Amino acid sequence: MSSTDEGFLLSSSATRRALREELRQRIAADLEALERAQRGAIEAATHEEARPENDKDTRALEASYLARGQAARIEELRAGLAEVRGFALRDFDEETPVALGAIVTTSDESELESTLFLAPFGGGKRLDDGRVGVVTPRSPLGRALLGKREGDDAEVLVDGKRHTHAIVAVR
Repeated sequence: MSSTDEGFLLSSSATRRALREELRQRIAADLEALERAQRGAIEAATHEEARPENDKDTRALEASYLARGQAARIEELRAGLAEVRGFALRDFDEETPVALGAIVTTSDESELESTLFLAPFGGGKRLDDGRVGVVTPRSPLGRALLGKREGDDAEVLVDGKRHTHAIVAVR
């Protein structure tokens, strides 16, 4: 995707706010769905019919393990949601190094352009109808982009192969 595509103005701080808000909403929706699932797992673990019929019946135990795992993921999502809500957005230009909140357009070796939003949480999510990917500083690509400027290259090692991403625009 080109940084000049109609309908998507990379230079707009309103766009950064809209991306942050969409990411916040998506994480909040994930959290709500997981909380519902956890309530179901807790109910399954504690329901009268879940009592073991013999020493080989582990339904209640398995449901409790599931609920415990979901509880850990819920805490992770809550912390991530707080990070996304709280991170400050600032303006970027071709001289500003990539940092949290930047919208970065990259081009890989095959000249395929990608638009990325650097956020503190939510890596892998696709925003703006799939046109913008979320990367975090914890990801290899996010780490490689941090501190770079428009015109720089970011190198990432994936499965033992080095991939170069040219930074086309930072907004």
